[in-house]
Amino acid sequence: MNPLQELGETLEKGEPSPEDPPKAFEEGVKLTRICQQSLQEAEQKVMILSDKTEDAALEPFVRDN
Repeated sequence: MNPLQELGETLEKGEPSPEDPPKAFEEGVKLTRICQQSLQEAEQKVMILSDKTEDAALEPFVRDN
C-alpha cells in the first residue's frame, strides 16, 4: 500500500484529533505533488522516445534510482 492510501485509510478510521486533519491534508498535498511530478517526468520521456522512434515499438520504461 502506498503512503497516500495509508493516509486515507487512517483518516477513514475513527475520530482523528483536531490536529490530525490539517497535518494529514498537508501530507496528502505533498504526496500528490510528488506523484504529479513523477507522472510529468514519465510523460516527457515517452514523448521524447516516441518522437525519436516513430516507427519502432516502445518498450516499458524502467526508472533508475
